[in-house]
This record gives sequence, structure tokens and C-alpha cells, in this order.
Amino acid sequence: MRRLRTRLTGALLAVLALTTAGCGGASHAGAGADTGAKADANRVEPLAGKPDPDLPVTVRSADGGKLTVGKADRVVPLSGSLGELVFTLGLGDRVVARDITATFAQAAKLPVVTRGHDVSAESVLSLRPDLVLAETTTGPAEAMDQIRAAGIPVLVVAPARGLDDVDPRIEAVAAALGVPAAGRALTDRTERRIAAVRKGVPREEEKPRVAFLYLRGSASVYLIGGKGSGATSLIEAAGGVDAGAESGLAKDFTTITSEALVKAAPDAILVMSKGLESVGGVDGLVKIPGIAQTPAGADRRIVSIEDGALLSYGPRTDQVLKSVVAQLYEGDAA
Repeated sequence: MRRLRTRLTGALLAVLALTTAGCGGASHAGAGADTGAKADANRVEPLAGKPDPDLPVTVRSADGGKLTVGKADRVVPLSGSLGELVFTLGLGDRVVARDITATFAQAAKLPVVTRGHDVSAESVLSLRPDLVLAETTTGPAEAMDQIRAAGIPVLVVAPARGLDDVDPRIEAVAAALGVPAAGRALTDRTERRIAAVRKGVPREEEKPRVAFLYLRGSASVYLIGGKGSGATSLIEAAGGVDAGAESGLAKDFTTITSEALVKAAPDAILVMSKGLESVGGVDGLVKIPGIAQTPAGADRRIVSIEDGALLSYGPRTDQVLKSVVAQLYEGDAA
């Protein structure tokens, strides 16, 4: 990676103003048109003004059915990214519970009713929600059936797998909440901010190879992302190549081996901040067999992003992308 930094010295001026929002507390002075840079990376930024929901509405759910929402005074989002959308649309005061991945500051005091898609139907129903927001992967199925059987409308939203999924998810949630105009405003703001960050990405013939690793040291889980991990779109938007996917890893995640790392040959490694912490930081990461033998390990080029933001693909994606670019090209290692 030293050779990459040498080639990019001149191009770095384009990204010196980028902040490292969402990277385990590191930050920079930010500048730039409508990039939405925030010193506190762990907060969402609601739209100006407070929308007034126009209900009832009938919308289509990603599970194939139609759904009528009569009220949205008490909303339970069953994923962190869906909770983030409700808050950013300006309706956070209606959210009465959260998923454990809703790590942004405004949701901190809400009760946790789901952990990694392990939904407690009893906990959800005890909060008397008017509307439940779920992902297609939310479960178990028995819990979701129990919530529906109680007469609670459940909007299922298609999963976020890349930048192209940001707008449809915003629009789906905004429509179900009866605030489509706010959805359009948030979509426009998000598109502008992502575009502003992308303009500052260095353009080089030899793109940096970035491997996304999923780490949970306490459980001895060490995985490398391949096609379908969800990180490819983000890496490419930052001007890089997804080293795992490009090396032929067809599964979303594969157990890390020295052979897989040698083939991927990453110039940098992308991780979630808590995952990095779980293996003892950068010092512990390079002790995982094979890591130190990669260009990324030898140069300790680690890009660390807050867990709840990295793959959320929502209103904070510009901040995530900004952080990836800043760390990848400026040398702001974790």
C-alpha cells in the first residue's frame, strides 16, 4: 500500500476535507457543498421541519402483499437501518422500540426488542404498536406471524445490498408512514450528498483492492466477504475493487484462510469497528494467520467503520463513504 500512497499523493488534496464519520471516533475538520458532514458520527440528521402523516394509506409490502396503515403513532422498526429512516424522516418521536443495531444516539434510550433478527413477539406486542417495519430477513417467522395475528400491520422492506437500494427503501418507509413528500426530500438530499463525496474520490488506473472482513473474536469468527457480502457497492463507490469478490469468492462470506487472503491480495482491509476491537485492534488483526502476509497487513491499512452504519445503505451512507475514502487514501488507519 506504500506504493499506492506514493502514486496518490497529488490526488489526496481532493479528499483532505473529508471527515471520518462513523469510524470508531476518529474525525476531521470537514468542508464541501451539502455533504452533511457531522462531528458526531453516531447521530442521524432529521429533515428540517416535522412532516404530518397523511393516513390511512395502502402500500405494497416486499413480501408480496398489500398493507393498509391507519395510524403511525407508535412505530417499531425491527432493524437499525429502518429505525434510522424513521428518525431521519423527522418522525423519531413515534418510535417506541429498536433493534440492537440501532446504535445512533437518538435511539439509545429505546427498549431493545430484537437482536440480530431474533424478534421477541411478546416484547413488540407489549408496546402496542400501530405499525411494525421489518426486513425480508427479519424473524423468526413464528414471531412475525404472531405479530400479524394480533392485527398489527407489518411492512416488509426489501434488504439493502448496495447504493442502488437507498432510494427505494426511503420511499417505501415514507409511503407507509404517510409522508411521501418527506421521502422525496430525503431521497434528494441523500443523492446530493453521496454525489458530492464521489466527486472527491481519486481516479487511478490501479484501483486499491479492499477486502471486507467480518470479525467476532469472542466467538472465533473470522470471515472474508465475497460476492453478496453487501460491501461491494460501497468499496466500488470509494474507487476500490472488492478483493474478495474479484478473487472468485462466490459466497457472501467465507472462513478466512491464508490461501484466500493470498489470492485476494488486498491493499486495505475494511472492518466494523467492534469487530476490530474484538480481535484486539490492529495489533490483534495482523496476528490472524495470513493477514500480515497481505499488502494491507504489511502496511497496517485498516479502514474501520461503526457497525450500525457500515452496511445500512441509508441517509448516513454519504458519511460512511466519506470515512472510507478518507481512511483509504489519506492513511487514517484505525
